[in-house]
Amino acid sequence: MTMEALPKVVEVDEKSPESKDLLPSQTASSLCISSRSESVWTTTPRSNWEIYRKPVVIMSVGGAILLFGVVITCLAYTLNLGDKSLKVLRMIGPAFLSLGLMMLVCGLVWVPIIRKKQRQRQKSVFFQSLKSFFLNR
Repeated sequence: MTMEALPKVVEVDEKSPESKDLLPSQTASSLCISSRSESVWTTTPRSNWEIYRKPVVIMSVGGAILLFGVVITCLAYTLNLGDKSLKVLRMIGPAFLSLGLMMLVCGLVWVPIIRKKQRQRQKSVFFQSLKSFFLNR
């Protein structure tokens, strides 16, 4: 069997994003760095704003969209407008109402989830320090 008979491997440029996804991770530390979730090994203290920033932004945007939906819905039912604009306002108002309410509720539910994660992280750090204390004796 000759070398020409074997199928050729497609060479991928090393700078392309596809080739970076295909490269295996060499060390566990690079795996922790590249992961999206926070690592248990990082113990840098974070401020409350850094922790609760995303839920606060989601709740604020959701509240603003909800209020906009309330205003549009109220205007649609109180103003005397043309048939086309009245139909559009009566469809858009409740849509903004529901979208804003959904975002507001998502932000409100996210806060207790973050608090629970923080408590679990504190417990895990405590148990790791206890384990290292007893194992290093």
